[in-house]
Amino acid sequence: MKVIFLEDVKGRGKRGEVKNVPDGYANNFLIKNHKALPATPANVSAQAGKEKFEAKTAAAVLNEAKQLKSKLENAKTVVELTGKTGKDGRLFGAVSTKQIVAALSDQYSIKIDKRKMDLKMPIRTLGYTDVPVKLHHEVTANLRVHVSEG
Repeated sequence: MKVIFLEDVKGRGKRGEVKNVPDGYANNFLIKNHKALPATPANVSAQAGKEKFEAKTAAAVLNEAKQLKSKLENAKTVVELTGKTGKDGRLFGAVSTKQIVAALSDQYSIKIDKRKMDLKMPIRTLGYTDVPVKLHHEVTANLRVHVSEG
């Protein structure tokens, strides 16, 4: 029996694939547990429409991420932060991603999830720092952060 997989089934098929599987397995497991649909012409065309819609949506999300990357990497986009410093020019405490996100939202009205920032260690020194921001699995932007004495 030919079925369209609605989700990945280990050892059998991936989501969206049309495959031939034994009738009993298809009826008693895949279709019963909503893991697949019978591959009727109506179901095949509906699945093709869903895939086309998902591809269009994914392209729009990727385009939006690229536009946001161009905004973040613009030379004029520098997030300004201040902090208390000691005698040697090091900060008391550190600048975290939460502070960077708040400053970015206040200064440029750009909202980004702090978990998307790939800051290995909090910023503990004055000056400019490039912070990688993962906007999409294909798009990573570098955000300039300037920490000054305040």
